[in-house]
Amino acid sequence: MLRQQNIKTWLQEILDTNKFDLSLASADASFRRYFRVHLKDKSYIVMDAPPAKEALEPFATLSSYFQKSGINTPKIYARDDKQGFLLLSDFGSTSYLDVLNDKNVDALYKNAIDTIVNLQNIDNKKINLPAYDESLLMAEMFLFKDWYLEKFTKVKLSKSQEKTILAVFEILAKTALSQPKACVHRDFHSRNLMYLKVNNPGVIDFQDAVFGPVTYDLVSLIKDCYINWSEDKLRKWLEYFYLRSKEHVKDLSLEEVEFYLDYMGVQRHLKASGIFARLYIRDGKPGYIKDIPRTLSYIQQMSNKYPKLKSLADFCIFNTESIIV
Repeated sequence: MLRQQNIKTWLQEILDTNKFDLSLASADASFRRYFRVHLKDKSYIVMDAPPAKEALEPFATLSSYFQKSGINTPKIYARDDKQGFLLLSDFGSTSYLDVLNDKNVDALYKNAIDTIVNLQNIDNKKINLPAYDESLLMAEMFLFKDWYLEKFTKVKLSKSQEKTILAVFEILAKTALSQPKACVHRDFHSRNLMYLKVNNPGVIDFQDAVFGPVTYDLVSLIKDCYINWSEDKLRKWLEYFYLRSKEHVKDLSLEEVEFYLDYMGVQRHLKASGIFARLYIRDGKPGYIKDIPRTLSYIQQMSNKYPKLKSLADFCIFNTESIIV
């Protein structure tokens, strides 16, 4: 409540009025929260990023640079680095996840894939994003072992099992690093794409962007942890991306891009399963538990498709007894 009062005090200073309404807009999977500000016929978003937990600078810098590259990110009207507040333009409350259906998904995903291509066309020499390196890729996959397997399902891995799962992690990391590299949003999915009638989509939650595997954002989009689609649609979107992203995949066949996409998806879904478990256990946020079975199903599909990933299927267990209601 103290931070919310501090936000109100800050808004009074920068808006030069106290005639506004403040309400919680959303809270994401980090320590950030978002409030909606209503002032007469206008609305804004306040990002609340506690300085001890979240830095404002990456978001602020990237938002400005991405806009110059044709990506629709929130405009920044005011910032307070000491308190951890940003006043942003408001994309509304309708995300892709709220509106997606079989009739509109092709058009909306083409908009999103075009945005991915715009991101990839950014010259990293100018923006200097951190590398999506082996240590980060491995650390993300260990979230699955440490938080999902050991803490959520309470599985006690044998020495042999630990060796097996580590070997698969190393294969996935090596494959990711062998891909062409580009700017990666790193969380490009239906909850972070806002549905807009003009300049669609609005892109949020990009502060953790890195320079890494060219298929990462695509697999985040089309093999979304929050909604799934048919294999026919996945193939169609892969082909569209392949045609649009020729600059980055020009030396690869469509089949090679599909291979990279599949392996990249497994790495991401291992990470996501671990994060969902951690949000429940450490942060007291049970809302993501329902998305774990879908996320594990992607891993299971790829473990059946690729012999080198086959052993992962043994670890894709979902234990409802681990859930405390």
